[in-house]
Amino acid sequence: MTQPPSQQPPQGGFGAPQEPQGTPQPAQPQSPPPAPPQTPPAPPQGPPPAQPGYGYPQAPGTQPGYGYPQAPGQPAAGPYAQQPGPYAPQPGPYGAPSGPYAQQPGPYGQQPGYGYPQQQYPGAPAPGGSGGGPFKGKPAVIIGAALAVVLVVGGGIFFATSGGDDEKKPVSTSSSGAPGPSASPTVDQGDGKGDGRQADDDLNAGRKPGEAKVLWLTKNGIDLPRNGADVYGPWIVGDTLVKGMYRSVTGYSVSDGKQKWNLPLPADMCAAPGTATADGKIVIGVMNGTTDKADCSELQMIDLNTGKPGWKKSVKKNGTWDLMSDIGLAISGDTVTVGRTSNSNAYKVSDGTELFGKPAGNCQPFAFAGGPKLIAAASCRTDDVKNPQHQVQEIDPVTGKAKWTYQPKRGWEIDKVYSVSPLVVSLTQREEKKWGILALKENGTLRSQLTSDKGDKLSVDCGHDFSIFGQQLEGCGGLAADANSFYMMTEDDTSGSARTNKVIAFDLNTGKTKWKAAAPAGRTMKPLRMEGGNVLVYLEPSYDKGGAIASIAATGGAPEVLLQHPDSTTQIENFFSSKTLYAGGRSFVVSDRVSAGSDEEEKEQTTMMAFGK
Repeated sequence: MTQPPSQQPPQGGFGAPQEPQGTPQPAQPQSPPPAPPQTPPAPPQGPPPAQPGYGYPQAPGTQPGYGYPQAPGQPAAGPYAQQPGPYAPQPGPYGAPSGPYAQQPGPYGQQPGYGYPQQQYPGAPAPGGSGGGPFKGKPAVIIGAALAVVLVVGGGIFFATSGGDDEKKPVSTSSSGAPGPSASPTVDQGDGKGDGRQADDDLNAGRKPGEAKVLWLTKNGIDLPRNGADVYGPWIVGDTLVKGMYRSVTGYSVSDGKQKWNLPLPADMCAAPGTATADGKIVIGVMNGTTDKADCSELQMIDLNTGKPGWKKSVKKNGTWDLMSDIGLAISGDTVTVGRTSNSNAYKVSDGTELFGKPAGNCQPFAFAGGPKLIAAASCRTDDVKNPQHQVQEIDPVTGKAKWTYQPKRGWEIDKVYSVSPLVVSLTQREEKKWGILALKENGTLRSQLTSDKGDKLSVDCGHDFSIFGQQLEGCGGLAADANSFYMMTEDDTSGSARTNKVIAFDLNTGKTKWKAAAPAGRTMKPLRMEGGNVLVYLEPSYDKGGAIASIAATGGAPEVLLQHPDSTTQIENFFSSKTLYAGGRSFVVSDRVSAGSDEEEKEQTTMMAFGK
């Protein structure tokens, strides 16, 4: 194997908002204030938890999901210090005086401006999640020390403690908007390497009446570095399923798994957006070399329909300390944004023309989420690294100008964008170890704060985030949304004889729970996306039951199975960590990381399975 109304700046920095007046209030805490009542959870083991904002180094480590055994402990201080939750009034476009920055120190200078690397923290807590298989419920590989997260969701505070040596951060990404594949795709035979194959008779021999067929599966077949490699995608474009890994991007026929095309890369693939353009174009990040000193700075456009490479260029470097962080890519319309610590650029996907770069002002975008809108997370320069000021903005994808800006209470950091339309944003408060979820209106004003019922511990899958300093806004799964509702899964309930969980629907206008749907007995499920007004979910495989694609009505109720995977192949389907897509009546389970203990095992590792009738 090879190795983010005018106001007066408060004390303590520019851009911090005044205390809001008339801001909607979430459920109020009860005695003893200010923390809402909740059964005391376990104190975290190891060093004190911390969540670095963007621009802070994240040491590799693991963070198990919510739901692990907890001993009695003392909750941290509640979320409502003078101002409840991460609410705040909406400032002007940048919420702070514009103009040139003060003299900027080197990357480890004493003045803690936005985006400058600071003291290295042991890890970054994040909302937990779940992947497939027996390790369901163990999210976020942020390797190293034990962490704790307090989930502040209305009437309750929930802690998540992490353990030590699980090397997994599961991901599940929605296939929202994925076009359905055609019934009879054309197939190029490719070069014979890594091709899918029609399922052997043995895989379907034990199939029961009503169960789907295993249409095909693929094995890795690639010699990877010592620690394996993350999988980027998959994306479905017409009759082609595309994924990237290590030093290639490959397209497969959705009907039979045969390799249609393969694009070799000169170095490791290091970044990719969550969505492609409407016509199937994408821009990926590639390392600018193969040594340890290489940066993720090369952009390569690819037509996912054909595998043909388009324009290629290096990310424009803005100053000596640029590109010290990993980059994050997002596509909206014909625009691809390149976010990273203290800097950003945007290019036309079609021809590579630069559209805009780093804006003037005290607050700088550092990460983006794409799709039907372009959403940016920005950070404002402050005098206290432990009390940051972030913003959420909708950006014009052509000019880069902010259409509106929402500024949460100082200290709250933009963590993830769970949905772009409707806009649902995850925020964290690392000093007090809190998590909040806000829904914003089309004009960027507050719509609601999601408040779960006491005892409902929410979970989300947010990917293999190994980025150094940089931050990804996209890529979280286990979520779905329509115009007025937002759907999340709970962490696994292990109090019974087998794991199970629920899907919870939230009213985006009030933030309150609308309904809860329980998974079948002994099963767990996660939302994938919306389809036909219903919530599409993946019933995850258990030790003796195959996975399934199911649908939950918009009014709630039991999940109705649409495609039942065979029980006889559950051990193969039960990937350590995977992503699930459903398109054209077929389901695709794709391993999101390939790694094994030996070259032989690595090459034989199953990487994709497809099921259909």
